[in-house]
Amino acid sequence: MESLNVHINGRQTTLERGATIATLVTNLQIEGKRFAVERNGDIVPKSALTTTLVADGDCYEIVIAVGGG
Repeated sequence: MESLNVHINGRQTTLERGATIATLVTNLQIEGKRFAVERNGDIVPKSALTTTLVADGDCYEIVIAVGGG
């Protein structure tokens, strides 16, 4: 299958074509955690994670909320 080159938090990675942002979240093992995804400078709503396809050259910033005080 064809692959896509994307950047996640400044690091290049490869995903299979047809991957969604939810696939990316699963690969990063952060499901169930509180996180925010920015794609090419735009925040992606959680409701769109399973339907938004990853495109070749996309740049993602993923921030995980950390509790504490």
